[in-house]
Amino acid sequence: MFDTYQFQKINTQNSSQMEKVRQFLLSMGLGIDADVEFFVIALSSNVIVGCAGLAGNTLKSIAVSPDLQGTGLSTRLLTEVVTHAYDMGRYNLFIYTKPDNYRMFHEAGFHQLTAVKDRVILLENSKTRLQEHCEKLSSFAQPGEKIGSIVMNANPFTNGHRYLVKHASENCDWVHLFVVKEDRSFFSYSDRLNMIKAGVKEFKNVTVHAGSDYIISRATFPSYFLKDEGVINYCHTAVDLQIFRQYIAPALGITHRYVGTEPICKVTRFYNQQMHQWLSTPTIDSPKVTYVEIPRCEEEESPISASLVRKYLFENNWQAIEKIVPETTYAYLHQLFMEDTSAYHAKRKQAALRTAQAEQLSLS
Repeated sequence: MFDTYQFQKINTQNSSQMEKVRQFLLSMGLGIDADVEFFVIALSSNVIVGCAGLAGNTLKSIAVSPDLQGTGLSTRLLTEVVTHAYDMGRYNLFIYTKPDNYRMFHEAGFHQLTAVKDRVILLENSKTRLQEHCEKLSSFAQPGEKIGSIVMNANPFTNGHRYLVKHASENCDWVHLFVVKEDRSFFSYSDRLNMIKAGVKEFKNVTVHAGSDYIISRATFPSYFLKDEGVINYCHTAVDLQIFRQYIAPALGITHRYVGTEPICKVTRFYNQQMHQWLSTPTIDSPKVTYVEIPRCEEEESPISASLVRKYLFENNWQAIEKIVPETTYAYLHQLFMEDTSAYHAKRKQAALRTAQAEQLSLS
């Protein structure tokens, strides 16, 4: 019977095929995250009996019919989707799953990085890659008793971001700044990285670290098997901060982590609140990292935020933008939008349209 299975790759843009996948996953109590690019499905007599999706370098929505679990079909599905990922040049792969599924994925070559008790485990397809990453990081370690750190998305880099870096730079022997790698923000990862580097160049005791798979973005964290938004936020925070404290901070001798107060975004505010606990709890066998929260930088008594910059950008209000971003960011943004062929023109129109539609709905 095993040889009768057929495997097909389905792009998530194929609405008719995806409806069948969606219904299959629904019957298994699972959903589909918006960032999944394609699925590999297993068919038996033209009926879906298993599927596995890929989003970036993360495997998601892996499921097999209950009566076929334990037959080896899960391993076959994983092999199929991993092969497709390798063909796309994606060799470093991750899986978030329930703890009960650990054995199945471990037998397929995935190894546990961290866990949130009874909720989620994170695995990757290597025993040594995280350790190797930390060994590379350690070459950037600097001497000093107070070594600061900042994790930043900067979509785009504002005076608020610069204020936070300046404060950390003045109060630490050295500061390590990590850029979130995901590419689901309005500005691309490469553009965000360029703006950050230009904006902090004057601070001679700051190292900007390019994004890595081990600084985990909330935007790409899976939700297909965690239904409650509060649980999703908690699990993302726990996974990200455990990896930071257990692996990244020791590699660089980090003693402090800096954040700005968050008056706007509830998700970020929750993350910051949880950060203090995860960086200091004695349940983690790693040196504590001191949590430092500083007041958000303001302009005319209003907090400066990247979302405000984007709002002004959608309104083409360059005069307002100039007041709340460094000169380096302003020049970079101007260059991006000067070119008529820039992809950001279309993104700006789409974002402005979504904003207008949301405002109309709120008024109706």
